[in-house]
Amino acid sequence: MTRAPLLYVCVRPQKGAAAAEYESFRRATRLDEAQLGQHDLVREALPADVFDRYSGFLVGGSPFNATDPESTKTDVQRRLERDLATVAERAVDATTAALFTCYGIGVVTRHLGGEVSRAFPEDTGPTVVELTGDAASDPVFGELATRFSALTAHKEGSAVPPPGGVLLATNDGCPVQAYRVGDTLYATQFHPEPTPKAFTERMAVYRDDGYFAAPDYERIAARVLAASVTEPVRLLRGFARLFGPEAPTVTA
Repeated sequence: MTRAPLLYVCVRPQKGAAAAEYESFRRATRLDEAQLGQHDLVREALPADVFDRYSGFLVGGSPFNATDPESTKTDVQRRLERDLATVAERAVDATTAALFTCYGIGVVTRHLGGEVSRAFPEDTGPTVVELTGDAASDPVFGELATRFSALTAHKEGSAVPPPGGVLLATNDGCPVQAYRVGDTLYATQFHPEPTPKAFTERMAVYRDDGYFAAPDYERIAARVLAASVTEPVRLLRGFARLFGPEAPTVTA
C-alpha cells in the first residue's frame, strides 16, 4: 500500500526563495509534485487535517531565528513556531515523521527543553560534518559517509541535543549538526537540500541580511560552487524512502 505524500513546510517570507527551496527539496528527494506537497506556513496556519493527509514533513530554513527576543518576534513568527512545535510533538509521539532544517532545529530544540544560543554561528558556505557512533545504526544517516561537506549559514546553534535527542552529526564550529528524537523526528543544522548553485542563488536573496558581508558575495559563492555536497542529498533520499511515498519518482 502506497503511503501518503510528504509535505514541504515553508517558513521563508521571501516567496522566490521559498519556491526555489521547494524545488531543491523535491529534486533532492526525487519526488514529484504529487508526492511532495507544499504549504506556506508564513501566510497560512497548518490545516486541521494535515496529519491525516501527509505521512511526514520537511521543514525548510528561514531568516527568522529561534533566539530572537520574544519582544521582537512578529505575530507570524510566533504562530509558525507554535505550528512547528505541534509537528515536532507529533513526530516525537511517532504519529508522523519530520525533518527540521536550519532555523527549524532551533525551534525544535528549544521546544523540547534544549538550549539554543548565538554562541555557535557558522559562516555561509561549505563546512565539514562528522557523523557520531550512533549514526552508524541510524536508518537515515547510517548509509552516509562518516565525514562529508555540507552547506551552512546560521546565526545560532547548540552545544548538546535537547533531552531525549541522539546526536548524529557534529563539528567544532557548531557541535550539534544533526540529531534524532525517538524514531521519527530528525533535525539538521546544515541545509541538506540545495545544490551549490541553488545555494548561491539563495545567498543573493539574503546578501544584506547579515549572514556575510555583501561585498564578499562573489568570493563566497566561488567557494560554494567548488564544493562537493553529495551526502546531504542522500540523507534526504533516505528520509523519503523511509517515511514518504513508496517508489519515489526520478525527476529532472
